[in-house]
Amino acid sequence: MQPDLTTAFQTAFASLPLVAILRGLRPSEAQEVGAALYDAGFRLIEVPMNSPEPLESIALLAQSLPRDCLVGAGTVLSTDVVSQVQGAGGQLIVMPHADTEVIRAAKAAGMICVPGVATPTEAFAAAKAGADALKLFPAELLTPTIVRAMRAVLPPALPLLPVGGITPENMDEYRAAGVAGFGLGSALYRPGMDAATVGANARRFAAAWH
Repeated sequence: MQPDLTTAFQTAFASLPLVAILRGLRPSEAQEVGAALYDAGFRLIEVPMNSPEPLESIALLAQSLPRDCLVGAGTVLSTDVVSQVQGAGGQLIVMPHADTEVIRAAKAAGMICVPGVATPTEAFAAAKAGADALKLFPAELLTPTIVRAMRAVLPPALPLLPVGGITPENMDEYRAAGVAGFGLGSALYRPGMDAATVGANARRFAAAWH
C-alpha cells in the first residue's frame, strides 16, 4: 500500500501543493465543502481532531471525494488517533509537533505524515523518523529569512509547508525562500462558512499559487 499512497501524495502535491485545513468543520457540511475544494483543484484535505466529530467528517470526505484526493486528520497528538483516523478512511496524518513516535506509527500504518517543526533539530528528527513533508509551524514565527536558512541545510527533496497566517498575498515571499507548498487555515475556511465562499477562497489561493 505504501508505495501507491506515496505516489498518490506526490501526484496530489504536484497538482496543487496546498493543504486545506478545515478546523471546526461539522459532518453535516463536510461533503459540500469537500466538493467545493475539489472543484477548485485541491487534492489534500485535513480535518483537525479538535473539530466537532472529526472522524465522522473524515469518513464522509473519504467516501464522497474521488480517489485522487487524500483526506486525513490534523492536530494528531497520539498514536491511538493514528489508528482511529485510518479506521475512518483517512490517509493523511498532520501534526502541530514533531513527536517521532506518532510519525513512526503513521508510517507503520502506511499513511502519509506531515509533522510540525519550528527548529532545525525538530526538522531533522522528523525527517529521520520518516516524515513525507514538514509543516513549518507557526509560520508567523518562521519568517522567510529563517525558512531560507533551514532550507539550505535540510534534504533538498523534503517538502516544506508553512502553516499559520498564510494568505494569497504573502505566499510569494515564502516561495522565494524555497517552500514547496502551504497549509491553509482561516483564510480558506472558518467554522460556519458556506461551501460557495470556501470555493471562492480556494480558487483565489489556487490562482495565487499558479
